[in-house]
Amino acid sequence: MTLNERAEKAVEMKTSGMYNCAQSVTAALADETNLSQDQLCQISAGFCAGMGNLEATCGALIGAGMIAGLKTEGKGTLGKTRQIQEEFNRRCGSIKCKDLKTVTDGRPLCPCEECVRNAVMIYGEIMGL
Repeated sequence: MTLNERAEKAVEMKTSGMYNCAQSVTAALADETNLSQDQLCQISAGFCAGMGNLEATCGALIGAGMIAGLKTEGKGTLGKTRQIQEEFNRRCGSIKCKDLKTVTDGRPLCPCEECVRNAVMIYGEIMGL
């Protein structure tokens, strides 16, 4: 599966209403880990709507960081996660859910679907998918 196909899978999962933003990202990248898609969805279930519905760090970004941690086995994860965060901020305009959802000129800064797409794409670019 290409990186673009993974990103679109994540968007489809998010728009289905059956997965939150963090789950969509972790599920789309499940084959990067030794865990099943179901296990990843369970682990990431509480990280939507900005870190447990607090409108803090975007759940899609958290999902990408979770997969990076599993992929690197915790070695060098902090640096990779920082790169992912910095690029996400550059593309989306923020890493905070509240800011991303703020409506200006009739649309959010970065809609959830775009956050999910960007999180998968950035993960893949930084991790060499």
